[in-house]
Formats: sequence, structure tokens, C-alpha cells
Amino acid sequence: MGFIPYEVTAQDKRDFERDGYWISPKLIDDETIEKLRLAHERIWASDFDGDGYPMHDVRIPENKIALRKHDNGWWINDEVKNVVTHPDLGRMSADLIGESSIRLWHDQVIYKPSAAGQETMAGNVGWHQDYGFWKCSSTSNMVTVWIALQDTDLSNGGMRTILGSHKWGVVEGSAAFFDQDLDGLKQKFSGLGEWKDEPCILKAGQASFHHGLTFHGSGPNLSEQPRLSIVAHLMPGDTVYKSGRGRHDNVRLIGPRPYDGQPFNNEYFPLLYSR
Repeated sequence: MGFIPYEVTAQDKRDFERDGYWISPKLIDDETIEKLRLAHERIWASDFDGDGYPMHDVRIPENKIALRKHDNGWWINDEVKNVVTHPDLGRMSADLIGESSIRLWHDQVIYKPSAAGQETMAGNVGWHQDYGFWKCSSTSNMVTVWIALQDTDLSNGGMRTILGSHKWGVVEGSAAFFDQDLDGLKQKFSGLGEWKDEPCILKAGQASFHHGLTFHGSGPNLSEQPRLSIVAHLMPGDTVYKSGRGRHDNVRLIGPRPYDGQPFNNEYFPLLYSR
């Protein structure tokens, strides 16, 4: 797998701690980028590797410019698996969030179709904290690695982050990924602190690492081509289930009757890295 090694520096860590996100150098070589773009095509065509069963039905929305998203693509595609379980992603994430070990929480395969020439919010992703969906996990010290499979900026619906928003804590109502009214959400959340909106401008193969509490969202893809990404959501290796704080489909993967304090440590949550 064409992963380009990189050692996180002290300055990288300071930038991440200050801003709540950090953009890496190019981590994925061109050959692997093409393989991952092909993986997208195969997944959306329900052409799966091995005997893997998808976590959810693979659906292409009736609205052809609506966002496509599939969780746990690593179950059904080898190229996705090779990337989202790569030890280097674990090591870099451990360095950035100050943990000794890292597991995969889940991945996402995200496809934002072209909406060029159309006035629409169909491709918008609302301002949200990833941890707003993950309160069933014992720590908010989690990290998302968003890997661009083409040059990505605001013109093709690139991600935008709110600098320093990870310092606002866990915000009620922040599970707003599917709320496409970016302006309305800004009004809702902007009183929490300075609203400094910064675009994540990435070359193909670069990744944005953002903290589980960092507010982020994105607008429409106004280019002529779809915007493709592979996303790894990662957690400390000792993360456990906390009951009564929210629901997530991943919880069923630790057993039919999960108990408070049960570790997320089976084959569904592979260990990427341990010091």
C-alpha cells in the first residue's frame, strides 16, 4: 500500500492543539489514490471484496446531487481497509491527541456529486462535532482523518473548520451533520466562541486530522466532477462504552447486551497502533 511515512513534529502538535485540526503532507501516493477512486466506484456498484457484508445497505440517493455516505467500508473493500487500518494513521493520530494506542472507531466512504450550475443545499454538510454522534464512547479525545482523493477546496465542496472550537467542550445539539442549513447552524452555535471559519485546502493524497470536538461542515460541490474522500474515525485504544449518553450502531458490535464500561476492543475495532 502506497502510504508515505511522516513523523508528526512538535509544531504540528501545537498547531493541532491550537486550531483543533491539522493538514498533513501528502500521505497517499498517486497509484493508491487511483485504487481508492476505483474502490468508490465498486462500492457504489455493490461490488464487494471477499464475503464481507455491508454494515448498511449501499444506497445511491434518488436525488443525484445528494451526498452519498457509507460507514465501515473496510468490511467490503480491501483498498479502504488497507488505508483506514494503516499503522501510520494510528501513530500520527496518537501523537496528535497524546494517546498511547489507537483503534479504528469506524470509517466513512463519502461521495459528493457535482452540483455545478444548480442552486442547491443538497450537498451541504451541516456544522457539527463528530463526537455529537459518539457520546456512547468514554472519551471525546478522538480524531477524524479525512483523506482527499482529488485536489479539494471550496469550489468542490471542501470541508471548513471552526478554529479552536474543540475547546468549547461537548455542545448540545452538535450532531447536525444532516442539517444542511449552514447559516442557521452558525447562528445557533456562534455564541459559544469566536467563529473563525477556515477552509481545508488539500491536494490529492493529503489528509485533514481534526479533533472529535472541532466544529466543521461543507458546502456544495460546484465543480464538474464528484468530490471523493475516505475517512477514518479513530479512538484511543482503551475507549469503553458509556451507557445512557447516546446511541450509535457501532455499540451493537460489542454484543447484543452491552454493559457500561465494556471495551471497544474486538475485531470490529482493530488496533492500528500501540507504543
